[in-house]
Amino acid sequence: MEKIKITLPDNSIHMYAAGTKIHEIVTSWNKESLFSTVAVKLNNVLVDLSYSVHEEATLSLIDTASKEGLYILRHSISHVMAQAVQDTFDGVQVCIGPSIEEGFYYDFDYADTFAPEDFEKIETRMREIVAADYPFIRREVSRTEAVALFADKGESYKVELINDLPEDVKKVSIYSQGGYVDLCRGPHIPSTGMIKAFKLLSVAGAYWRGDEKNKMLQRIYGTGFAKEGELAEYLRIIEEAKKRDHRKLGRELDLFQINDEAGAGLVIFHPKGAMLRAIIEDWERKEHLKRGYEMVMGPQILKVDLWKKSGHFDHYRENMYFTEIEDQGYGIKPMNCLSHMLIYKSKIRSYRDLPLRYFELGTVHRHEKTGVLHGLTRVRQFTQDDAHILCTPDQLNSEITGIADFVSYAMKIFGFDYGVELSTRPEKSIGSDEDWEMATAALENALKVNHMVYEINEGDGAFYGPKIDFKLKDALNRKWQCATIQCDFTLPERFDLSYIGADGEKHRPVMLHRVILGSIERFLGVLIEHYAGAFPVWLSPVQAILLIVTDRHIPFGESVYTQLCDAGIRAEKDFRNEKLGFKIREAQLQKIPYMLVIGDREVESKCVSPRKRNGKDLGGIGIDKFIELVRGECEHYQ
Repeated sequence: MEKIKITLPDNSIHMYAAGTKIHEIVTSWNKESLFSTVAVKLNNVLVDLSYSVHEEATLSLIDTASKEGLYILRHSISHVMAQAVQDTFDGVQVCIGPSIEEGFYYDFDYADTFAPEDFEKIETRMREIVAADYPFIRREVSRTEAVALFADKGESYKVELINDLPEDVKKVSIYSQGGYVDLCRGPHIPSTGMIKAFKLLSVAGAYWRGDEKNKMLQRIYGTGFAKEGELAEYLRIIEEAKKRDHRKLGRELDLFQINDEAGAGLVIFHPKGAMLRAIIEDWERKEHLKRGYEMVMGPQILKVDLWKKSGHFDHYRENMYFTEIEDQGYGIKPMNCLSHMLIYKSKIRSYRDLPLRYFELGTVHRHEKTGVLHGLTRVRQFTQDDAHILCTPDQLNSEITGIADFVSYAMKIFGFDYGVELSTRPEKSIGSDEDWEMATAALENALKVNHMVYEINEGDGAFYGPKIDFKLKDALNRKWQCATIQCDFTLPERFDLSYIGADGEKHRPVMLHRVILGSIERFLGVLIEHYAGAFPVWLSPVQAILLIVTDRHIPFGESVYTQLCDAGIRAEKDFRNEKLGFKIREAQLQKIPYMLVIGDREVESKCVSPRKRNGKDLGGIGIDKFIELVRGECEHYQ
């Protein structure tokens, strides 16, 4: 019998008979590993434990402690959910059901409407399937056989998926567990009994294949973990997230509104929200000027010809709005880079001028479908803290380092940790292979030189260049897209940007697109949830509120209010004829850092009695002393 060489996870090499199943190899190496292994990588390709090996290979184990292993587990749970739904409700067709970042979903075509109350029935059946410990069995069948199989079951969506495969695909894989059969690439866990913890979360509408011209389906979302404790912690975080939801807090704290009368995805900032935004934007301007950036500003619309030249018209127009003026087409800008390149081109540049750093708090518009809009975090009009750096190739590393340092400083100021990803060339892109290779190498080299830990995010770069993405982590350890550095050799070429080098010849600059906080609206949404609306003093739209005990304290209250405003303290007055306890509770609900109580004692001693929002009473102190206290809390940030 033919023997083949297998390199095991500990790098030892052993000989096995060709056709040996992977689970037999793992058992012979370390039987205990099977308890946590959900799949393996065979020559870097994910496969099931039931896979038979026929040639020399290197084998590594995938367990649920890894991101890949958790995705496989959740994908398997989605199949169990689909089986449970079909077992519980008559006439349901299954559509598509993948793993996603926080769990999994499955789309169903069902004449009736699923409701959250149905989840208990579905979960009960899922637990029965898990208890039965059905093996996940993979088979490869011909397209013809697969079409006949699913057509016989009345699964028209599966038939459509098979028929839409490229003609050169002759076989497809199907998986079964306990009599349920599904079209799937895999891999899957060995059996349903490995599933320990899951929960169905919500139901929503979803168009078949994401196309609004297709039928609306019902999407059931769920999540799963390797351990009950991990699921319990996740559900705790979900409940906490509901309390921190920026849409809810935005109403309660009177920060902003998104009104259907005005238009979906369009934010109207109320005075407190506009003040919060102004604090952040003022901080941005100051910090950019300190780092050698120049302020610029471009128009909201530019001729369509420019968008064609940049490649946006061909690669991004589905996200753009267009208008026409005197028979001339214009595109409303979704990005700020074009104006910045025109500024660069306005005069001859020398290598001595570089790098040039153009900064704009630029408002942009993007055509987002209604279904993906979400509070401040996904809108149709937003402002970016956008900058474009034009530099020589040998300045790239230092400029990328400078941006990374800026991001690190900003995250510390606002109280966030963050992770880093390198996003590579997407399927839909412009520019030569050489340009993409140079741009990607420049970003990766900067990450390595600066000893930054990062992950590779394949195919998620911008259409004109690769990028470094900084994902901030909030108080609930959720990740949010924040800062980005995009390296672009392509647009300087398209717009014929140049500089005169030391040799007297024309050379092409490189352009770095970058944001630090990203969309101001999105960042505000994340910030609200991170702090649960209880902002640090320097960020609070209202830093102190004056609360009088009776009307006779109003004159002194007015005097204190004037002194605070003159000192730059953001103050409010509550001089209503209400009980003091009621006014204190309202101020606490508004999460105002300081409440200044003014009664007879304060008027007599010309002082205030600050009370923190956590209930701590600081006693009577002079007004100057309180101003000094607030300034001291803000000094490091402003």
